[in-house]
Amino acid sequence: MLTCVTLAQRRGLWVLDAAVPHVGAPPHAGHVSVTRGVVHWNTPLFPRAPDACEDRLENALVIAARCQPHEAALALWESALKKGFVDRGVLSRASLPPDARRMLREATPFADAGTESIFRTRLRWLGVRIVPQVWLHGHAVDFLIGDRLVVQIDGGHHVGTQRTSDIHHDAVLKLHGYHVIRIGYDQLMNHWPEVQRIILAAIAQGLHLAA
Repeated sequence: MLTCVTLAQRRGLWVLDAAVPHVGAPPHAGHVSVTRGVVHWNTPLFPRAPDACEDRLENALVIAARCQPHEAALALWESALKKGFVDRGVLSRASLPPDARRMLREATPFADAGTESIFRTRLRWLGVRIVPQVWLHGHAVDFLIGDRLVVQIDGGHHVGTQRTSDIHHDAVLKLHGYHVIRIGYDQLMNHWPEVQRIILAAIAQGLHLAA
C-alpha cells in the first residue's frame, strides 16, 4: 500500500524526501517489511479497499502530519489544497488526530510551490505581516512583507522569457517604491541563515514600511 510521500510524488506534489517510499499497513500486520523506506502501521481514517495499491491522499496527509518535519508536511498539505486534490470541508469534518488537525488549521491554498510554504513557515516567528501571492502592478509576487518589501522565490523555470519578464517586473516595482529581494531554491534550502540575515537587515532599515 503506497502512502505518504510516495503517493504525493505521484500526484505531482512538492515534498522534501520523495525518494523515500512510505508504505501503509494494517495495525497488526507485523510481518510487513521493506528493504528501503518506512512502514506505517495504522488504521486509515478514510477506509481503503483491501486490494487497493494506493492509499487515499487524505490518509497520506494524515500520516505525513506526524512522520514528516513540520515545514515539509505543511508544504505537502498546502500543495494538496492548492491543486484541489482534497477538500478542506471534508477534512475539517473528519476525526483528524491532533497533528493533522493542526496542519489543516495552518495550511492555506495560496502557495504556488512548496518553497513558498517553507519560506513563510521559517519567518512566522518574526511578527511582521507576510502575505503570499499579492497582485502588484500586473503580476503576482510570491510574498509582500509589510507594505513595501517584496520577496520572490525563483525555481528552475525562471529562465529565458520568464527571467526577462521577472527582471522587467522587478524594475516596475522598484519604480513604484517597492524593495525586491529575489532568492533561489539553493539559497532557501541550503543557505537559509544568509537569506534570513538579508531579510532581517531590510526590515531593520524599515524597507518593509510605506514611506
